This record gives sequence, C-alpha cells and structure tokens, in this order.
Amino acid sequence: MSITNLDTARFAKANGPAPVLLTVEEAARCLRIGRTTCFALIRAGELESLTIGGLRRVPADAPAAYLARRRAERRAA
Repeated sequence: MSITNLDTARFAKANGPAPVLLTVEEAARCLRIGRTTCFALIRAGELESLTIGGLRRVPADAPAAYLARRRAERRAA
C-alpha cells in the first residue's frame, strides 16, 4: 500500500469515501513536506495539480506518482 493509499484511507474512515482530490496541505501531509515546498513542486511541474474555480487541487494519486518518479530517477543515477 502506498503512502497516498494509507493517508486517503485515513481520510475515508473519518469522512466517508476516499477523496479524489486533495488540497495542497493534504498532499503536503501525505509527502511529509511543508506547504511551501509542496507549492514549489507544483510550480516546477514535478507534482501534478489542477485549478478548479480558483482552488488548487492535487489528484489523490499524484503524491505516490511523484515518489515513484523520484525513486526511479534515484535508481537510474
């Protein structure tokens, strides 16, 4: 089970079904990084996000995808 699955499972138990989109703060919590660092990853195009009506949201699977890419880059180096 990935980090995202673990954290979204926690949200699901507390609030109903697992979220499809996370706030930037929730995504940062999943990655165990700060909100500012999370926004920097988004600005750099490293962490997928989208804007809905002026709100920035991160797909629930994006933190796990980011980690998978980082691990693959590390193994390739």
